[in-house]
Amino acid sequence: MANDAETRKFLERAIAAGAGETQADLVIRNARLFSVIDGSLTETDIAVVGDRIVGTHARYRGETEVDAEGRVVVPGFIDTHLHIESSLVTPFEFDRCVLPHGVTTAICDPHEIANVCGVEGIRYFLDASTRTLMDIRVNLSSCVPATSFETAGARLEIGDLEPLRDHPSVIGLAEFMNFPGVLARDPGAIAKLAVFQDGHIDGHSPLLSGLALNGYLAARIRTDHEATTAKEALEKLAKGMTILIREGSVSKDLDALASILTPDNASFVCLCTDDRNPLDIAEEGHLDSMIRRLIAHGVRPVDAYRAASWSAATAFGLRDRGLVAPGWRADFVLLDDLEDCRVHKVFARGREATPEAFAARETVAPVALDSVKLSKVSKDDFKVKASGANEASVIGVVPGRIITEHLKKTLPVEGGLLGSDPSQDVVKVAVVERHGVNGNIGRGFVSGFGLQRGAIASSVGHDSHNICVIGADDVSMAAAVNRLVELKGGFAVADGERILAELALPLAGLMSLEPFETVRHTLEALREAAKEIGCTLPEPFLQVAFLPLPVIPHLKITDKGLFDADRFELVD
Repeated sequence: MANDAETRKFLERAIAAGAGETQADLVIRNARLFSVIDGSLTETDIAVVGDRIVGTHARYRGETEVDAEGRVVVPGFIDTHLHIESSLVTPFEFDRCVLPHGVTTAICDPHEIANVCGVEGIRYFLDASTRTLMDIRVNLSSCVPATSFETAGARLEIGDLEPLRDHPSVIGLAEFMNFPGVLARDPGAIAKLAVFQDGHIDGHSPLLSGLALNGYLAARIRTDHEATTAKEALEKLAKGMTILIREGSVSKDLDALASILTPDNASFVCLCTDDRNPLDIAEEGHLDSMIRRLIAHGVRPVDAYRAASWSAATAFGLRDRGLVAPGWRADFVLLDDLEDCRVHKVFARGREATPEAFAARETVAPVALDSVKLSKVSKDDFKVKASGANEASVIGVVPGRIITEHLKKTLPVEGGLLGSDPSQDVVKVAVVERHGVNGNIGRGFVSGFGLQRGAIASSVGHDSHNICVIGADDVSMAAAVNRLVELKGGFAVADGERILAELALPLAGLMSLEPFETVRHTLEALREAAKEIGCTLPEPFLQVAFLPLPVIPHLKITDKGLFDADRFELVD
């Protein structure tokens, strides 16, 4: 509503239609309205004027009428924390992929693209957020780079973020991953926290507890999506945090946390995906899948749907949505089945999500199409010198989690060099700096992929997004990395010098310019190629992408070398 006169005119129209004196713009007839307040089901029409619900619990006439035929209507779902870049598609393709699953609001942190190209990347997301059918809200990336132990393509200080604060799509400050910096009262961290004291500050505090957690929360950090056990989540709930149950392509915490979604806690628990790709969305769903599984765990439907809507809106200060009731934003979902959360139709701001509606959107030109500033590498770049002993620190991958183990393994030594040992499920891992800053290569070993030969490389490498490659031999590792240089970013699977499968991600080395259906099918080919070289993980590419994430325990790797996340220092 551009001005007071338009607002007054709209209000007059909305009031008249809600009171039944005039037709509404849209009426959903013969619906069964599910209340996330008390769990009741009411047969009713739902009247909409513009982007606002104006009537329920009554019968209405509308310029457009849709017969729900007894289907259940619930509030639109709100994904409370995600990185759209991890869907591997643009915000517009994400919109087209996810909105049909009932997700009418996505609260994103453009942290990934910000690490590649800074404010330019955040502005790309802000511009896109004004043109999508779903409501994309943005939390401004708080930690770029996440730590000083890695090389990013950009650095954001409070002077870069503050001018973006008043954009209508901005909610607040995104996940504050640098919790050691908060506890140490780092001046840069304090400067960012100070500016956002009267707004939302998203948390990120894996395994933090006791007095350290108290100190972190004293900065008015309100939410956390990193709890991986019920015990951890319950302590954080007790201390006032809202817990975001996460179920992504790699980080799968729903089974461990379902028990915390009780009638008493439901208003303080939300749902998020964090990182989920189009193949998993096609096979499993999005928040609809989480709701379905939570109910299967024994969670009451009213608690699952409340967490997905009202609780999420409340936690993030979105005071216009989360209920299907007069005066609320017209974001709602028609379901064929309540307990199985089978989506039939989705309405966002009163508009049905149809192919025609998606086609009518204006898009935004992509940015950072030449972000891989790297010369080709050779097999010799992946040699690991033995330091007098053949015992080495090894990153232990835990399937379904981004937390890793710090293992010790005895590895073969030949010519003064440490080598991979597929018989122990140990292969090399390297992070190659790709922003054109210093040319660093961090080298180490990783266990848990099951690789018997070949290599897997990714330019998606949280959070600084250098190229991460794992491999059983140096020739394959070099071939996979060099193919990514040619593609300007992406995924590649190599066997020797032969590329078995690939996906180009030229937008900041993170996102495809193709439709999400194309990305989905390409991911299927990549998974098959990974299996061909022995990989046993169901989602190897995002698992590779999280190996360089130094803010998650326990052992990680960056372009500067192996990193002990518990001691927050590089491993000698």
